[in-house]
Amino acid sequence: MSAETNEDQKSLRVLSLMEATTVTGPAKNLIAFCRSVRTLGGEAGARPPVEVSLVTFHRGHRGHRGALESDEAPNSFVESARASGVEVDVIGERFRFDTRVIGELRRVFERRRPDIIESHQIKSHFLVKLSGLWRRVPWVAVHHGYTTTDFKMELYNRVNRWSLPSAHRVVTVCGAFARQLTAREGVRAERIFVRHNSIESNGSAPHATPDTRALKERLGIPEGARVVVAVGRMSREKAHADLVRALGRLRAHDPALDFRLLVVGEGPERPNVEAAAREGGVADRLVFAGHVSDVAPFYAAADVMALPSHSEGSPNVLLEAMAAGVAVVATAVGGVPEIVAHEESALLVAPRDPEAMAAALGRLLRDEGLARRLAARASAVVAESYTPDAYARSLVGLYRKLWRERAAGGLS
Repeated sequence: MSAETNEDQKSLRVLSLMEATTVTGPAKNLIAFCRSVRTLGGEAGARPPVEVSLVTFHRGHRGHRGALESDEAPNSFVESARASGVEVDVIGERFRFDTRVIGELRRVFERRRPDIIESHQIKSHFLVKLSGLWRRVPWVAVHHGYTTTDFKMELYNRVNRWSLPSAHRVVTVCGAFARQLTAREGVRAERIFVRHNSIESNGSAPHATPDTRALKERLGIPEGARVVVAVGRMSREKAHADLVRALGRLRAHDPALDFRLLVVGEGPERPNVEAAAREGGVADRLVFAGHVSDVAPFYAAADVMALPSHSEGSPNVLLEAMAAGVAVVATAVGGVPEIVAHEESALLVAPRDPEAMAAALGRLLRDEGLARRLAARASAVVAESYTPDAYARSLVGLYRKLWRERAAGGLS
């Protein structure tokens, strides 16, 4: 049997670091990858091509050498990962960049004996670099992008500029972020690997059900009203206030059009969103659903999904809406234009342009045929290019390439 065949059959051990307490976008994608990669082994009973274990951190009671004394899941991220069959090591810490965790991280590394070490987000990149573990096995750093530009985030970005150039590969979620990594972080272009997020797709469009009607009734959405849904945390860069201003213009242009904006999520921008609604005369058209764990019923209740963000990477909410068969109006920022095409699978507008957003929303709310055509094409795009299996195969290919390069002594 050839050496290459033996390499192909080896199940690579990946140790993945992530700081998370809830199952937000990056955590959801990581857990989904851990599940998906198990099905790539082929025959029943065959070992998967990659076996992933996770390391995360908990700011709380520290036991011997920094490890938690209890195996109980300290948060929903750990609980969800373990419920999906993923082994998780939880390291206790005193504060966010507690360098005393490095000793425990090294002990986990020795016990797990990974072939690849992977880090997610700024703190994990920093710890891998500071620990020196990247000198022992190939290091893949997953860059999810920056959502804010305040002073605190600028300090974190400086930490990334120290850490990321040492990674053997930096996986990022869109081409826009790849260009930023080269220009701002000093990462060599040949080390960057672009891979958009993935989403499960059932291939069917949403349709009204008794549960959907009951949901609308509970939320006070009248029968016959068209529904625009916005899903995500209400933070400044997500620009919910811009969307509300656009709907104010839409109401002024077409007062006979009956619509509601259904906001799914919470966040610090809610007071500003409510103020914008009062100023725009659409306070009676807003419905706040709050934070929910299952967004699927809200997509089923929607006619259009609006994504008015000032900045994005590879937004999960965009992929979710596409998979759910909901027509999309989005701003052409970050990786959004890499996923959908204007007038083919979505309507794209410039950010911070309420008039353009109002016009695009009005088109889809009035023209159901156009909305169905765009939604159908978007659903097909997801099924063709953004499935968990496609995502898993591409990362497994990257891991194998790095492992072979290291074995041959040519890892750069």
